[in-house]
Amino acid sequence: MTAMLTGTAGASPSEGGHGHGPGGLGPNVTVFDPSTPVEQIQAVLDATHAAQVDAEMGTARQAFLFKPGTYGTAEKPLQIKVGYYTEIAGLGASPTDVVINGKVEVYNRCLADGGTGNCLALVNFWRTLSNLTIDIDAAGQDGCRASANFWAVSQAVSLRRMNITGGGLSLMDYCTAGPQYASGGFIADSRLPATTNGSQQQWLTRDSEVESWSNAVWNQVFSGVVGAPADDTFPAPPYTTLDTTPLSREKPYLYVDSRGRYQVRVPSAKQNTRGVSWANGITPGRTLPLTDFFVATPADSEREINSQLARGKHLLLTPGVYDIDRTIEVKRPDTVVLGLGHATLTAVGGVVPIEVADVPGAIIAGVTIDAGLKESPALLRVGKKHGHGHSTPRNPATLSDVYFRVGGPHVGKTHIALEVNSDNVLIDHAWVWRGDHGVEGFTDTERWRTNTGRYGGVINGDHVTATGLFVEHFQRYNTVWNGEHGTTVLYQNELPYDPPTQADWMNGDVEGYAGYKVGDRVRNHTLYGGGVYVFNQNNPAIHTENGFEVPRRPGVRLHHIMTVNLNAGTIDHVVNGVGEAADTTKVGVPVYVTEYP
Repeated sequence: MTAMLTGTAGASPSEGGHGHGPGGLGPNVTVFDPSTPVEQIQAVLDATHAAQVDAEMGTARQAFLFKPGTYGTAEKPLQIKVGYYTEIAGLGASPTDVVINGKVEVYNRCLADGGTGNCLALVNFWRTLSNLTIDIDAAGQDGCRASANFWAVSQAVSLRRMNITGGGLSLMDYCTAGPQYASGGFIADSRLPATTNGSQQQWLTRDSEVESWSNAVWNQVFSGVVGAPADDTFPAPPYTTLDTTPLSREKPYLYVDSRGRYQVRVPSAKQNTRGVSWANGITPGRTLPLTDFFVATPADSEREINSQLARGKHLLLTPGVYDIDRTIEVKRPDTVVLGLGHATLTAVGGVVPIEVADVPGAIIAGVTIDAGLKESPALLRVGKKHGHGHSTPRNPATLSDVYFRVGGPHVGKTHIALEVNSDNVLIDHAWVWRGDHGVEGFTDTERWRTNTGRYGGVINGDHVTATGLFVEHFQRYNTVWNGEHGTTVLYQNELPYDPPTQADWMNGDVEGYAGYKVGDRVRNHTLYGGGVYVFNQNNPAIHTENGFEVPRRPGVRLHHIMTVNLNAGTIDHVVNGVGEAADTTKVGVPVYVTEYP
């Protein structure tokens, strides 16, 4: 019997794991069995990390899945390091079904002096860890590394359905020399030990349990977290704590049932949630057999994908980079589109890579969407503008771990990245990024003219909820929220680094565009925990009038917001003329507004 299967799922290699037959998960998925020698697993994962640790703009995509059981021992712990575009996930119905005796870690990336200097976590993007237990007691490390499980990451990294025991969790790597900056991240549905935030600037922890949480930098948001710190002395420390999460739906996940069959669990949407979803058994929801999915690889055409979706199939995107020259159309209610290993869709010829109809329950999860060389009107569109908005409060269309890139690995152009027109949509962790750096070889001035993205997120639907919305560097408003009764729980934004002149960064007669704009006609909107940063490195003389811009109405409320200067440029006010300037006299020192109005 083969205990470690590459490109298969519960089938021997001779059964054709590269095709679409039962259980086939494509060539870039490796499934481990508990009988696999730990040395063999370690060698595979070490080789992958060596290839991926510096592959920030690379094209390789990998998923490593662990069948139920225990991996590693106190004598031979399994020590996993996770690089770019790598997913590590358990295949249990519960996170306790897969146990890693050892660690699963991300360290600072060292960018200078042959990999010994300028060590930080600011660019540790695009990796996933989910659905397993880590017992740190068996880590087998000495000195500083023995002190915690290090998860030193920034945007587009999700940690979900984790059970971490036997030691501490640190969101900062304090063992690697050099500054340990990190810009913020996301945890959901996890049971955590004593956790050190360290140098993380902003962070959202949602629907989890935590033994304790130490320190904060600019804004730490807790929503529905048992053991979360109180926020009654904000901003000292800068904690924002919601007792429950207004609306949540956990991300779909792949698991193996008691008969060895592959299933996809699709959690139900819930209101006012708190704590982990798996405390009393399997996460509430529905189970879909993998045979209900069309299992796609980059070799499959969009015509075939759309044909399978139209027939009622769900879609599993195996790891890889897909060139999309015809829109993938999700038209049926309750359709699940699930990506493994950071499956990436790249727009070709100016298409919209994915469109979701005005239907309830559609889910897009684990997918990265890249702009292409020709401008797209949008990269992901949910519902038609002025459409019927048929998604429902009890079964919202949901986006989980959906990431967008305009530039970075190649030239990209889009008018809007994420456009939400339907009502009752849930955005649960999205990073919408116009690249401030990449491999294109541009100066900042060239990037401003070439990698064009006007708006990051445009929300036109009513009753849209965002839990963990990260939007950065777009050339007009990063986020425009036109729908009524919108709610955001943690918003993180950096204004664009690269406007060449003030004239390039003008909104009519107003200097610059706010990082978060609520439409002038909106009467009800709520934001919990938001930050807008400025770093106009291309022209430090540039001003932005306000970090946040909202209508002055009693139904529009902002709780715990801030602006901060990273070393260049100026934000004159936090919101609507209120708050001091974030300028170079207070680099790295946030300007807070506790409540507005």
